Amino acid sequence: MSEKRVPDENELMDLAELFKVFGDTTRMRILFSLFTKEYAVTELADALNMTQSAVSHQLRILRNAKLIASRRDGKNIFYSLADDHVRTIISMGIEHIEE
Repeated sequence: MSEKRVPDENELMDLAELFKVFGDTTRMRILFSLFTKEYAVTELADALNMTQSAVSHQLRILRNAKLIASRRDGKNIFYSLADDHVRTIISMGIEHIEE
């Protein structure tokens, strides 16, 4: 994006929606867990002391926002960060709040 160009209204709305997804501590806990390795829903639920239903609900939101990716292995679905952009966004946020 050029620094001189102001994004159009649709781009601004999409950007605001993306940042809303980051505005939930449960989703942030899931994203931080996925920094180190991929997890199945049951593993995430155990690691975060949450129900599988609650984790699945948050994973759906993260997947719709294109922040996580999934792959099937037999009956299990494993989740990981979608790409390095997600890691960068979160890392930059941490740096900002630690200043």
